[in-house]
Amino acid sequence: MRKGLSAEVIARVLGAAPKYTLEELEAKYPPRNLPEGAFVTRFAPSPTGYMHIGGLYQAFIDCKLARQSGGVFMLRIEDTDTKREVADAVRIIEDSMHRFGLEYNDIPEYGPYYQSQRKDIYHSVAADLLARGLAYPCFLTPEDMDKIRENQKAAGFATGIYGEFARDRDISEEEITRRLDAGEVPSIRLYSMGNPANRIFCKDAVRGSIGFPENNEDIVLIKSNDGLPTYHFAHLCDDHFMRTTHVVRGEEWLPSFPLHIQLFRMMGWTPPLYIHTSTIDKIDEETGKQRKLSKRHDPEANVAFFLQDGWPVEAVLEYLGNIAASGYEEAKSKGQVKSIWDYEMRPKKIPMSGALFDMKKLEWWAKEYIATLPVDELVKRVRDWADEYDLQWAARIGNDPEYLKNILAIERDNPKRIRKDFITWKQTLQEVSYFWDDLFVSNKDYEFNKDLLSAFLSTFDICDDKDSWWAKIVAIAADKGVKNGEVAMNLRVALTGRTNTPDLYSIMQVMGQDKVVSRIKDVING
Repeated sequence: MRKGLSAEVIARVLGAAPKYTLEELEAKYPPRNLPEGAFVTRFAPSPTGYMHIGGLYQAFIDCKLARQSGGVFMLRIEDTDTKREVADAVRIIEDSMHRFGLEYNDIPEYGPYYQSQRKDIYHSVAADLLARGLAYPCFLTPEDMDKIRENQKAAGFATGIYGEFARDRDISEEEITRRLDAGEVPSIRLYSMGNPANRIFCKDAVRGSIGFPENNEDIVLIKSNDGLPTYHFAHLCDDHFMRTTHVVRGEEWLPSFPLHIQLFRMMGWTPPLYIHTSTIDKIDEETGKQRKLSKRHDPEANVAFFLQDGWPVEAVLEYLGNIAASGYEEAKSKGQVKSIWDYEMRPKKIPMSGALFDMKKLEWWAKEYIATLPVDELVKRVRDWADEYDLQWAARIGNDPEYLKNILAIERDNPKRIRKDFITWKQTLQEVSYFWDDLFVSNKDYEFNKDLLSAFLSTFDICDDKDSWWAKIVAIAADKGVKNGEVAMNLRVALTGRTNTPDLYSIMQVMGQDKVVSRIKDVING
């Protein structure tokens, strides 16, 4: 191990003397006063684009584990990659979390929760590593590193800054001072003592103990261009001083697992327990094979897709929860729990293989959820969606909100046989669009029996109760020598343009005398 740097040189390397000692940081961010077994979790996205459904999946697991254990769930914005940061991304992340009910409790004493605002913490820890000879200033330029990489490839070596390729690994204080005097700005790299011939064992809450080759690469801890940390170093400092107990992240981070454990051990800190979740996959329509959901090709990869199309957020969470929590669907079907929030999630039961996102299965969860809503709540949810995403529908509903309520109330008065044809708020409106004349589409392909329709009009009275109404249909069928269903189907298609609808009598009652008569006459005279 190299000799540590003096306080004076460290201050020059960092641009200023460190603000804290490690002892002061430990006192500033003490262990949390929580019940035994409480989870402290964090969702830590980078503000580099839209909210991915895989991110929502991880955030849900974070929130669920913390909530059910009486712990703390944090939202931490990892905004140290300034080149990739997208404007408004943080607002999208926060809005998505709020809409899906994933409320986080960022306790101020453990903040700030933007990594860009925690520079003093990172520099203080880096100063400790520099003083102990566990890190060093590196003056390699991008051009230097490109040349090293080319030489490594030509020689068949693994690429990276390690061993003999780490030029500044054992640079003297005199050389460091000379380069600083010349205006060179270094990055700060880990002085790795790892040997890939050795194995390091890392514990994953789902996968158990996993063996990896030790990391020997001198990774960058603090970048030279902005003085901010890399992900590897920032997450080390943040998870320790925020007292994170469990880290939920995608399995794509498994290759970095040994490095992160190495960093924690190097600091003498207890690492959090990691939970590496499987990717969210789908069946490719062209190949028929399972693949990861793609930001580029799959609209459902974007959480905004579900909001814009009006999927009930509760149903989306129920579906994601069923993926993550083995046995939940069975427990709910038996009436043991009401929602995923009532069901205990066990980290060891979270699936390790690719979780299949099946839109048809999500439709089932959505239908089941909407079927439980009282009609007033259903109307409210549909109107709220229209007010935000479809102003034409909002205006149409606003003219007569009671009309929409009467429509959506059809076949919702029998809890044992409640209709389950509504999937999203958008689709709900499409499903009942025939009730509005400007959206009604007549069925040009259906061969109407106009005699049946004329016979119905001659006796139709909107005030008839259902038994009287049906008796008239039976009488018409007998008189014309057809089945009862043929009379009803002619009426159904004439009024709705469809061959499959909810209760026909209820539809007529909601439409009213004038609309029913007008539409039937249009068919007779058409």
